[in-house]
Amino acid sequence: MARLIMLGPPGAGKGTQAQRLCAKLGIPQISTGDMLRAAVAAGTEMGKAADSYMSAGKLVPDEVVVGIVKDRLAQDDAQGGFILDGFPRTVPQAEALEEAGVALQGAINVVVPAELLVERVTGRVTCRDCKSMYHTKYNPPAKDGVCDNCGGTDLYTRSDDTEEVFRQRLTSYEAKTAPLVAFYQSRSLCHDVDGVGDLDEIQARIEAIVVSLQG
Repeated sequence: MARLIMLGPPGAGKGTQAQRLCAKLGIPQISTGDMLRAAVAAGTEMGKAADSYMSAGKLVPDEVVVGIVKDRLAQDDAQGGFILDGFPRTVPQAEALEEAGVALQGAINVVVPAELLVERVTGRVTCRDCKSMYHTKYNPPAKDGVCDNCGGTDLYTRSDDTEEVFRQRLTSYEAKTAPLVAFYQSRSLCHDVDGVGDLDEIQARIEAIVVSLQG
C-alpha cells in the first residue's frame, strides 16, 4: 500500500510523476480541487459546508477540506493506497491532516534547480480537452499541436506560465509550501528525489523509494 504526497515547487513535474505512479500501482491520484467539486455536486455535508464558502468567494477552511479528504479516502478505490495532489499546501494543513488520523507513508520531494524550473514552465502546454500536459522541448506530443491522449488540437499555454508570473509563484511556494519539507523531515517521512532527467529516469527513482517504503 502506498499512501503518499508529492512535494516540490511548481514545474518540478510532480503532477506528471504522480499520474505515472498511480497508473503503475493502480491507485487514485486525489486532487483537492476535484474532491471539492465532487463533494459539492454530491451534496454531502462537507460539500455543503465547502459550497457555503466557495459561493461567497472565500477560501474553504482547512478543517472542511480535511473532512472532504477523509471522506474521499474512505472510498473503495483508495483502500489500496493513494497519492494526494494539492493538499496539504501548508504546515497547518499538514497538522490538521495528521490530527484527523490520515497517516501518510511517505512524502516524495521532487528537487529541481530554480532556473531549470523557469525553462520547463515557460515551454509547457496543456490540452484543453483532457488536460494532458506537454513541453515543447522536453515532452512534445508525437504530432505537433495534437494531443497524444485524446487527439485534441487545442494545446494552450496557461496564463500563469509566463516567466514573471512563475517567479512570483516560486516565491510564494518558498514562503508557504516549502516548510512542508521540514515538517515531513521531522517525522522521517520525507524522501528527496532528483527531478532532473527524462521522465522515465525520474519515475524509476521515485519507484525505488516506493519499493523501499513497502519493505
